[in-house]
Amino acid sequence: MTKLTKEEVKHVAELARLAITEEEAEKFAEQLGQITEYVQTLNELDTTNVEPTTHVLPLVNVMREDVAEKGLELDKVLLNVKEHENGLVKVPPILED
Repeated sequence: MTKLTKEEVKHVAELARLAITEEEAEKFAEQLGQITEYVQTLNELDTTNVEPTTHVLPLVNVMREDVAEKGLELDKVLLNVKEHENGLVKVPPILED
């Protein structure tokens, strides 16, 4: 893989809305180049007998059963609310009349 240029790093930074200096672009281009060179060594591994997987452990549906449970008491919930009325949380309006 070819090394990343300063211009490519600056372009990616712009896409990510990051402000970087010329010195940072040069430094990051070198660092990212080293990372991509290192990752390229993975292409040398023989993976012909390795089955594709999404997880290294043999997990099957690790989610809990979906059971309805009683929630917090209304009085306890409203202790953390700035304003409330008739058991409802009052919030400032976001739309004008």
